[in-house]
Amino acid sequence: MNSEAKDNTPLISVIVPCYNVAPYLRQCIESILAQSFERLEVIAVNDGSTDDTLALLEEYAASRSKVRIIDKQNEGYGASCNRGIAEAKGEWISIVEPDDWIEPGMYEQMVSFATCFSPAPEVIKTPYWRIINPDTPRQRRYNCSYRHRIKPSQQPFTVLEAPHLLSHHPSIWSALYRREFLEKHRIAFKPIPGAGWADNPFLLETLLRAEAIAYLDIPFYCYREESPEKLASFYQSNPLVPFERWLEQQSVIDELKVTDAQILRTQNRRGFTYLANVLKVASVDENQALRGLVAAMFERMDSDLVLSDPAISPGLKKLFLKLRELPQVPVKKLPSRVFLLKEGLYSLYNVGPVFTLKNALGFLDKK
Repeated sequence: MNSEAKDNTPLISVIVPCYNVAPYLRQCIESILAQSFERLEVIAVNDGSTDDTLALLEEYAASRSKVRIIDKQNEGYGASCNRGIAEAKGEWISIVEPDDWIEPGMYEQMVSFATCFSPAPEVIKTPYWRIINPDTPRQRRYNCSYRHRIKPSQQPFTVLEAPHLLSHHPSIWSALYRREFLEKHRIAFKPIPGAGWADNPFLLETLLRAEAIAYLDIPFYCYREESPEKLASFYQSNPLVPFERWLEQQSVIDELKVTDAQILRTQNRRGFTYLANVLKVASVDENQALRGLVAAMFERMDSDLVLSDPAISPGLKKLFLKLRELPQVPVKKLPSRVFLLKEGLYSLYNVGPVFTLKNALGFLDKK
């Protein structure tokens, strides 16, 4: 690439928030440095790691000019991302988690795609690869649960055209964000200790505030998915965290005066998804703090939207009525079953019969 071309090519600042990730870090950094897009700066934020993370980062910084280290005391994922963004010089911001990796053409194809549109996108979004059973002989990769589903009538678009983007895993890392867009709206992560699900409010605020989103339906980001056992352990140890984040997300919705029924439904569904997972390991009857947060979440939901939504199971609707102290009206089961059938057919198309059957058996076992 000649110097004139470089001058016209945007710089991407890749933020890598690191805490005790030595076993995975080399794969992550190498995948960033192997990008076919050359105009990168890698800002690795060491969040007080106690393993070999810092030593590995120093090794890369010494040999690769693109890598810069910010070494600080432990504050959590959100504060680390904020620090990286604050020191970024690029036109675009990318976040790559240090236990994941990206495919070589990711940034080149995303930036090239963005140049096709006017106005220029503020967010470029893609799907991602789910890496199941990572680092084992059974490792496989599957489409995420929104690939092939995002079909806005035009590009770029607002999230009102594609509310499905708000229904799934936050996946904030399968995107590029214009730095001036984040700065203009003062969008930042919640400085929550630890991981704390700080990505959830960030997802909502970026997509709701963006006036120009571009969606490229090609996965590049490889997300090392946690095992069901590890997720269950998290919910058991931190049953309140999902609802604390949901309430923060709802505050963003209220602040922006969002009234669109589809957006509100996706927010409701996220809350009920959190609840379904927590109820596998905890009880609202035995944990009063949990009961209080769930009740607070329910109070901020429109009851008509909840009760008419086929994506919310009849059992959870009954719990909603109970905690809201509303009359226990009959809840029809057929709409929920039709919805599950449609989701099953999509899953067959998206990830194939074997993975679909495995998920279906797991769902029936939990039921």
